[in-house]
Amino acid sequence: MIEEVQTTFNLAVAFHFAVQIAATIRVLTRPDKQPTIRAVWLVLIFSVPVAGVALYLLVGETRLNQRIARDQRRTSKALPPPAQGVAPPLPAATLHPAFARAAAVNGYAVTRAGPTRLLVPAEAQIDALIEDIAQAQSAVHLISYIWLDDAVGHALACALIEAAQRGVQVRVLVDGLGAREFLNGPDRQAMRDAGVEICVAFPFRWPLFKLASSRIDLRNHRKLAVIDARISYIGSRNIAAPEFHTKARYAPWTDIMLRLEGPIVAQHAHVFASDWMTHSGTMLALDPAPEQADGSPAISFATGPMLDTRGVPDVFGAVIGAARHSLTISTPYFVPGEGLDYALRAAALRGVRVRLIVPRVNDSRFVAFASRSHYSALLAAGVEIYEHVPGILHAKTLQVDDLAVILGSANLDRRSFELNYEACVLIEDAQLAADLAQAQDHWITQSYRVDADAVANWSLSRRLLNNLISILTPVL
Repeated sequence: MIEEVQTTFNLAVAFHFAVQIAATIRVLTRPDKQPTIRAVWLVLIFSVPVAGVALYLLVGETRLNQRIARDQRRTSKALPPPAQGVAPPLPAATLHPAFARAAAVNGYAVTRAGPTRLLVPAEAQIDALIEDIAQAQSAVHLISYIWLDDAVGHALACALIEAAQRGVQVRVLVDGLGAREFLNGPDRQAMRDAGVEICVAFPFRWPLFKLASSRIDLRNHRKLAVIDARISYIGSRNIAAPEFHTKARYAPWTDIMLRLEGPIVAQHAHVFASDWMTHSGTMLALDPAPEQADGSPAISFATGPMLDTRGVPDVFGAVIGAARHSLTISTPYFVPGEGLDYALRAAALRGVRVRLIVPRVNDSRFVAFASRSHYSALLAAGVEIYEHVPGILHAKTLQVDDLAVILGSANLDRRSFELNYEACVLIEDAQLAADLAQAQDHWITQSYRVDADAVANWSLSRRLLNNLISILTPVL
């Protein structure tokens, strides 16, 4: 009996070791893994029996649902990027690499944006959007990651219902996880009854069964609206009130949106059409970009697991590298990876005033720990770090040299780099940069400045936890 148990145990150990070797080969041969990420996975696979391999199989690779992957490839072939229209003025020489890298993400050309309107107060964002929907003549297209059943969600639903009832074609695409409250609420049915077409990206039904074939944490995180192919909105705002009742303890949520006109809108229409055709399976015709002789150099870049997993860090890194005088970044989730971490420190060391604004209290404890593991090196290089106190500063912004901005849905973390579908815009516009700088300065007045002494006084346990979590960030 003892010999049989010993034999069974030996076979189990041998089988597990063989599985570990197979997983190791998989980790080492995947072309999309950075050396540090490979190293973390190898440590987990060999140091945590069974669970290490299981964890890699679940979240170690970006496995997209095969049907969605097939439909996305078909959409990419059927929907060429929009033409740029009238050639825009060239961006500043220092920004050429950033615009060129953004152009490589989706095949978009540098185009024109203008006029632009930065919407900072929460009420101004929704009021402006609803006002434009009320004036819509032909089509309203909207993407949102989260849609809550609150006053803001209901007000927008009513605006879309009214538009559909007067003959406007209204299409709404929401994420299956982020918008589950809306999908199970009364506004969805009222909108459908009025003729609003609603499509769900990455449905979140039977998640445990889907684990066998795909990752369930790949989400459409974009926030985008296109009205009559002449106006677009992009930024960080979900369809939710600042009180954000599903995470009320972190309220208020501070967001930012940008209202755009001009040829750049055609690129945002293309992003919507790509998502709509992929997830709904129906074709969508695109209007040509309007001819416009004025406006600022601009380009959109929309990233995702099957699009360009280096797009966000590369474009941000190129803009950071272009900074000559000042650089201010706000992000709720700051886990930048080595590349952006080094870029920020290098900018500060060459004399650029670099300011980073993050929430004082984060709704993700893991992100908070990992973020703070970067503080010591950033501060030593001269980066100014500000922790925004009231609620969650959810705005994802970059402003450089009072010259150019990046706005959109992407955070500076691996989830936005590799797992989420994101949409951002890069614009060289001095007035827009000045308006964003004013908003960022206001957020800084509401922030606690972190200095080197404060970090040096952190307890040993706190420093150990920050650095331990930072090691695990490639798998979180």
